[in-house]
Amino acid sequence: MILRTGNGEGSPNGWFAVMPVIAGDVMGVKTVTFYPGNGKLGLHTHMAVIELLNRATGEPLAVMDGRVITEMRTAAVSAVALDALGSPAVGSLGILGSGVQARSHVQALGMVRPGLRDIRIWSRTRAHAERLAAEVGGRATNIEEAAQADVVLTVTSSPVPVLEGRWLGLHSLVLAVGAVGAQLRELDDEVMQSSLIVSESRSCAERESGDLQLSGNEVDVEIGEIISGARPAPTNRRIVFKSVGMAIEDLTGARLVWQARSGQAHRQQ
Repeated sequence: MILRTGNGEGSPNGWFAVMPVIAGDVMGVKTVTFYPGNGKLGLHTHMAVIELLNRATGEPLAVMDGRVITEMRTAAVSAVALDALGSPAVGSLGILGSGVQARSHVQALGMVRPGLRDIRIWSRTRAHAERLAAEVGGRATNIEEAAQADVVLTVTSSPVPVLEGRWLGLHSLVLAVGAVGAQLRELDDEVMQSSLIVSESRSCAERESGDLQLSGNEVDVEIGEIISGARPAPTNRRIVFKSVGMAIEDLTGARLVWQARSGQAHRQQ
């Protein structure tokens, strides 16, 4: 459930979402806010809290920093997609955006493809791209050069397309993570209509992604179908993996944190 916060006149508007989920022996709910104007205030644009509960009794187990888990699980999902869809020989990564998701993705993608050493970073603010490049061992560049990498990651909050299909290679893999919302998009029509579209969930992506809705495209295959072997991994073509984020990913991350914390407490006893 997503509610528009309807801030007072002159204030940057935002939204408030509630994401409940039940799986295995636990339940969880993430409350998350997104205020695009927070960056100018020195605040995070996304803030979140996750509550983890025992499924058998309803007992609350923990309250966690949902922002950190969101950063990690989003990048982890992209890493799974890269491992399933990307050639083992990919060597260059182009990043459009320079925020927290860009940072977390560099770490996660490097775990499945250590050969991604040519990291090209573009941001609307050149200084932000240069700062991130210095942190991760990449280089700030123009958007066309970033888009010509083997793997292109889009992590912006742009309401209009920033990635144009004419810049991409024939076999590019695009990991489209940002601009979640039915009226927002990062990819132009040429990107969407020339690519095989893969998503976490067909229903979620087609309901929540402006990249799909505004281009008139549908999801061709879910990533789970490829990982399970039900559908073959596509080869020799351009691919877009569109990620919108799912509550089960938050629950999985929170459960791992709880297990690690519980194990640590047990060892200390």
